[in-house]
Amino acid sequence: MRGRRAITWAVVAVVLCAVVGVVAAARRAAPVTAGDSIPTSRVKRGDLDMKVYATGELRASHFEIMTAPPIGGGSLEITHLLHTGTVVRKGDLVIEFDPTEQRYKLEQNRSELLQAEQEITKAKADAAVVTAQDKVALLKARFDVRRAELDVQKNELVSTIDARKNDLALDQAKRVLAELEQDVKSRSASNQATIALAEEKRNKAKLAMDQAQQNIQKMRVTAPMDGLVALEKNENAAGGIFWGQSLPEFREGDQVDAGRTVGQVIDPREMELTAKVGELERNNIKEGQSVNIELNALPGISFHGTVKTLGGMSSRRFWEADTNAKFDMTIVLTGKDSRMRPGLTAQVVIHGDPQKNVLYLPRQALFLKDNKRVVYIKDGNNFAPREVRIQAENESRAAVEGIGMGTEVALVDPTAPTKTPSPGQPAPGAAGGGTP
Repeated sequence: MRGRRAITWAVVAVVLCAVVGVVAAARRAAPVTAGDSIPTSRVKRGDLDMKVYATGELRASHFEIMTAPPIGGGSLEITHLLHTGTVVRKGDLVIEFDPTEQRYKLEQNRSELLQAEQEITKAKADAAVVTAQDKVALLKARFDVRRAELDVQKNELVSTIDARKNDLALDQAKRVLAELEQDVKSRSASNQATIALAEEKRNKAKLAMDQAQQNIQKMRVTAPMDGLVALEKNENAAGGIFWGQSLPEFREGDQVDAGRTVGQVIDPREMELTAKVGELERNNIKEGQSVNIELNALPGISFHGTVKTLGGMSSRRFWEADTNAKFDMTIVLTGKDSRMRPGLTAQVVIHGDPQKNVLYLPRQALFLKDNKRVVYIKDGNNFAPREVRIQAENESRAAVEGIGMGTEVALVDPTAPTKTPSPGQPAPGAAGGGTP
């Protein structure tokens, strides 16, 4: 009995699944029925403005970097620093670091240099004394050899024993002379080595002193060209921890690692603007198109420019929340203003090529179904999906093909499940939104 019940329930479950699948397929195939709660719009014909809106930032196209001198031994302290925007001439002092440590090294190396020079003088004097003593010793040894040779010449006149003594005395004098000559050579080489070692010590101290002197000079960083000072952000300020705060610029008293970039000197006459645009907007932008620019720091003043370059590859930093592809764009400004500074933000309007006499509808009416762009056409109380081809898009409208003028389309997805509005909330469909 239990087996029969299990089989019966399994058959019932299969039948129910089949019925649910058939009903779902029928719903997908049939036109969607909806009431008057679905907002709609009509396809129109006309000209489509292809303006692209973006935000950008000013930067200098010609600049020179100023860095902390590459000196080992730890961080360097800034004792003098000009502010961002300061006008400088080539050679003007911009940054100065504390030279105390390098001055200490300079004096220490100078002391070692003087000590090495004294050691050289002493080594040379000692060598001269030893050389003089060796000369006297050699003269005496040579005299002893000569005297022994004279005694040997008298051997015919003396006894055999005395002759033998004279021969032995001559051999002894020659051995002493040979040993002394060898010792003189060894002492001379040793003296020369001692002098050379002292001279090398002096050279090392002199090199270190010159290096310290050069490092002191490097502590003063001057402007490499005429222009404006633009300081970098100090990422190590307050231990490098900034949550939700903007990084401060370098200032006097900050510690800087050797070789770190502190600022730039920029040429304000050569400014350009960089911006990022989305993937859809990029299709409407070409090099050479005109651009209207309004700097946030200079409200009410309009500037003009042209698109210089447009990136072919998208860029996105891993910590950015926006996952959409972004493309870098560079804009050349046609007008100049002395108040322009690198880092100023701007609102940018790029004038794309307008689409003339096209059929268009709101972008809200476009939806993505099965990787196809579709619209929902109203037919009485029903809505039927239809695939369309997109010719061009801007922020609010899209030029399409595959649909007639005057066709009424839904602004929200009529197939989406409806929700009962809570008190104080608008009814579904009051704010439409299709897939851009």
